[in-house]
Amino acid sequence: MRCPFCGSEDTQVKDSRPVEDAISIRRRRQCAACGARFTTFERVQLRDLVVLKADQRRVPFDRDKLSRSIRIATRKRGIEAEQIERIVNGIVRRLETTGESEVTSKRIGELTMESLAKLDEVAYVRFASVYRDFATVKDFEEFIRDLPEADEAEP
Repeated sequence: MRCPFCGSEDTQVKDSRPVEDAISIRRRRQCAACGARFTTFERVQLRDLVVLKADQRRVPFDRDKLSRSIRIATRKRGIEAEQIERIVNGIVRRLETTGESEVTSKRIGELTMESLAKLDEVAYVRFASVYRDFATVKDFEEFIRDLPEADEAEP
């Protein structure tokens, strides 16, 4: 592992422990050249996923992009980073275990919406507004009207 501070490739693992989700390992490392300490995370990757976009382009799956999208939707909602990481891990695990190496962006969006709906209604609506490309307030109204809780709350 290359040191992020000086670029030396001579680093040593000082401590390893499983992360809360037990599917990744946190490693504390120290650079032999400059003495700096840093943390790395290691996780299992079953296969390289390719995303088939709506315009038929194929791009490599980007876990960080998924995580950023969820963080944006959950901003200022009191959602912990660990909760977001669990959602991302769950989505990636579901995608990898299908046996397919290619997945549609639509499928990723659906899995994300499903997870956010269980976590936080506001984050769910925020994500949906981008994912479903809401153009007007009417789009929001129709979407919110179709939420199961909205139907139950009406007199």
